[in-house]
Amino acid sequence: MDERELIYDWNQSGGGPALDWSRARVDLNDETLRDGLQSPSVRDPSMEVKRRLLHLMAELGIVAADIGLPGAGPRVVEQVRVLAREIRDQKLPIFPNCAARTVIADVEPIVRVAEEVGIPIEAATFIGSSPIRQYAEDWTLDRILTATQEAVSYAVKHGLPVMYVTEDTTRAKPEALKALYGAAIDCGATRICLADTVGHATPDGVKALVKFVKQEIVKQHRVKIDWHGHRDRGLGLINCLAAIEAGVDRVHATALGVGERVGNAEMDLLIVNLKLLGAHRHDIAKLPEYCRLVADAVGVPIPVNYPVLGADAFRTGTGVHAAAIIKAKKKGHAWLADRVYSSVPAEEFGLEQKIEISPVSGLSNVKYWLETHGYDAEDEAACRVLFEAAKRTDRVLSDEECHRLVRQGAWR
Repeated sequence: MDERELIYDWNQSGGGPALDWSRARVDLNDETLRDGLQSPSVRDPSMEVKRRLLHLMAELGIVAADIGLPGAGPRVVEQVRVLAREIRDQKLPIFPNCAARTVIADVEPIVRVAEEVGIPIEAATFIGSSPIRQYAEDWTLDRILTATQEAVSYAVKHGLPVMYVTEDTTRAKPEALKALYGAAIDCGATRICLADTVGHATPDGVKALVKFVKQEIVKQHRVKIDWHGHRDRGLGLINCLAAIEAGVDRVHATALGVGERVGNAEMDLLIVNLKLLGAHRHDIAKLPEYCRLVADAVGVPIPVNYPVLGADAFRTGTGVHAAAIIKAKKKGHAWLADRVYSSVPAEEFGLEQKIEISPVSGLSNVKYWLETHGYDAEDEAACRVLFEAAKRTDRVLSDEECHRLVRQGAWR
């Protein structure tokens, strides 16, 4: 049977999506090594880990990465220098950028490292743009405009490509955004970034903002648009997809969504969704290594129910679910077994469906476990022992417990 006949895709019905994802072209910018490390609960990884992460980013098709905020001091300057050299020496297809407050003092060390290493480093100059931020800081729009013009002009004069970032864009007034982005573009910025700094936006808000920027600010300018979002309301990932649908050129995210407060959009889940939509055309086999390396290095465990990479993502102890997977396996149809109770194919990530024995298991779970662990699945005594034990317990039985129960049942 044609596999396409086995799944009716409502995602493609009703006139189809706003975007033909198979034709979509969007770049990914990884913020793990800068914004991701601003989480108050993470450890700063070793340079060995950071270098390895750059290689994994390249292998996953991530084309740009924020490698630090050198304005924070000499230690970060040196780390940025090491990472820039790694990109240069290993010829990694990663375009580096560095965050900087919109002040010359923050831009200067980026200029220095770029000149020393001999590769372009984009200056991601950021400044608050919303009324609430202006009020808290006692800033006037004129003051922000002056800072913007000085910092962007300095960066451009010294040969740096500039991405101008308005912090809290999603709560800023249209006239302020027009003035700020317009000034940055006039001073030579080649990329502007819309930042949902506090995770305020909804998908509709994202689309409205991008539409406004494209129609009222970018217009005929050859300036690219980035989207940078946080997940304070749990909308980080869907907002990235909304931004892509609306026509941005690049989106930012971090491994596992680590970052300030509750974090950024999750790079790994963004890649998964773009892959399933047909918009990411790179091998993603290294995605588990990317996530586990970050989890171990920064000290943020992957939750068991985390999509794709969590311990329970492709694991079930439920009788009905297990029975369907087992029936699919018996048809000799790996594609079917991987999708009958999952929208994400485990095989794409070098993983597989796992069937456990739990209080909600049926005999199919028990027989499958026996068969896959070298026992006779038709042994009634072994089936009865495991099934009855499962109904008495309050959790999934471990393999060790199952082995012991079978041995004890055989001994009796």
